[in-house]
Amino acid sequence: MNSFINFLVKDLLGQASILIAFIALIGLLLQRKSAGKVVEGTFKTLLGFLIMMAGINIIVGTLTFLNTIFTHGFGMQGYITDVAAIAGLANRELGSEVALTLLVIFVVNIIIARITPFKYIFLTGQALLWMATIGTVIGYKAGLTGLSLILTGGIFGGIMAVVMPALAQPVVRRITDSDDIALGHFCTIGYLVQAAVAKVVGKGSRSTEDLKLPDNFKFLQDTYLAMGIVMVPMYLIPALAAGPAFIAQYSNGMNYLMYAFMQAMQFVAGVFVLYSGVRLLLNELVPAFRGIAMRIVPDARPALDCPVLFPYAPNAVIVGFLATTLGSVIGMILFPMFGLAMILPGLLTNFFAGGAAGVFGNALGGRRGAVIGGVVHGLFITFLPAILVPMLESYGFTGVTFSDADVISTGLVLGHAFQGNWLFVALFVLFITLIAWFVNGKSTKPREENIHESV
Repeated sequence: MNSFINFLVKDLLGQASILIAFIALIGLLLQRKSAGKVVEGTFKTLLGFLIMMAGINIIVGTLTFLNTIFTHGFGMQGYITDVAAIAGLANRELGSEVALTLLVIFVVNIIIARITPFKYIFLTGQALLWMATIGTVIGYKAGLTGLSLILTGGIFGGIMAVVMPALAQPVVRRITDSDDIALGHFCTIGYLVQAAVAKVVGKGSRSTEDLKLPDNFKFLQDTYLAMGIVMVPMYLIPALAAGPAFIAQYSNGMNYLMYAFMQAMQFVAGVFVLYSGVRLLLNELVPAFRGIAMRIVPDARPALDCPVLFPYAPNAVIVGFLATTLGSVIGMILFPMFGLAMILPGLLTNFFAGGAAGVFGNALGGRRGAVIGGVVHGLFITFLPAILVPMLESYGFTGVTFSDADVISTGLVLGHAFQGNWLFVALFVLFITLIAWFVNGKSTKPREENIHESV
C-alpha cells in the first residue's frame, strides 16, 4: 500500500511535468476536443514544461558552480539554505507521511478553490513538496503522528496554496496585463516585501524595460546580450578569488577563467531555453486549463512557478537577482552581529526568487523599486532562515535551513503555535496582512509607462 501511495503521490503527482500535462489532458477532455487536439495540447504542454525545466537545469548547474567558487573564493562559512537536503533527511523517517500530506494539500487546495472566491489551483509540484515536508517535520517534532499529523500539515499547506497566489494576484495582473495565470511559488511573502518597498521608493521611476541607450550601446537592448555583459564579471571575479587549482576539479583541463566565462554563457543560454519553454507552456496550458475551470472549479486560474513571469520584464529579473544578492551578502555580514546565524547567500534562490521579486518591484516602483526593493528583499530572505535555525537545530537539522519565504513562514507559525507562543504567531500574521494590504491597496494604480511584451 505504501509503495502504491508513493508511486501515486511522488512518482506521478510529484512529477511536475506529468501533473501539468495531466491537468491539460483533463481540461481538453472536459472541453470535448477532438482526439488529435487532445494529444497535441497534452504533448505540447508536457514539452513546454520540459523545455522550461531544461533551461532551469542549465541555470541551476551554472549557479551551483558560481555558488561553490563564490563561497570558496571568499572563504565564507555558515548555514546554507538547502531545502532538498532537509527534505531528503525528513523522507528517510517520514516518507509516507510527507507523501500523504502532499496529497491532502492538493485536495484541500481544490476544495477551497471550489467553495470560496479564491479560485487558484497551485501547480508547482516541488513547492508543494517543500510545504508538505516542513509541515510534516514541525508537526512530528511537536508530537503529532498518524492522521492528525497528515491533516495538520495538509490543511495548513492547502490554505497556503490558495492564499499566497491570491495575495500576489493583483500585482501579477499588473505584470501580465491579464488574469489568465497566477503565481504558484512559495516565496510570495518576500515578493510582497519588495513590492511594498518599491511602492514607497519608486514613485516616478521608469521601468527597467524602458532603458534608452546611446547608439553605440543599443546592442545592449537585446536581453541576452545585456545579460551576458552582466553575468561574465559575476563569474570571473569569484573565479579569480577561487584560483585555478580549485576550479581545475570542474574545468577538465580548460583554463579556469575561460571555463568561468563559458559558465556565464551557459547561464545566458539556459535563460533563453527557459523563456522558450515558458511561451510554449502558456500557449497550451492556459486554454486547456479553462476546461477544468468551467467544469470542476469555475473561473479557476493555474498558479505556476515563478519563471512564467520572467519574459514580461527580463531586465527586472537580472536587476532583482543582483540586488537580492547584494542584500543577502549584507545580511550575511550584519545579522551575526545581533546573535543570529550566518546565512550564506544562496545564488539559486537569489536568481529565481530575486528575479521574480525584481519583476514585482519594477511593476510597482520601476528601477528604484527593483534595485532598492531588491536589497531589502535580500535582507528579508536572509533574516527569515536565520530565525528558523534554532528551531531546526532543536529538531536535529544542523548546518542547513529552508530557503523559500512562505515555507519558512509556515515552519515559524506552526512551530511557535505548537510551543504556545501565540504572540509571535499573531505578530507574524499581522505583519503579512499589513504588507499585503499595503501592496494591494486602492492607491496602487497601473504604471502607464509599463508596456509588457505579450508572452
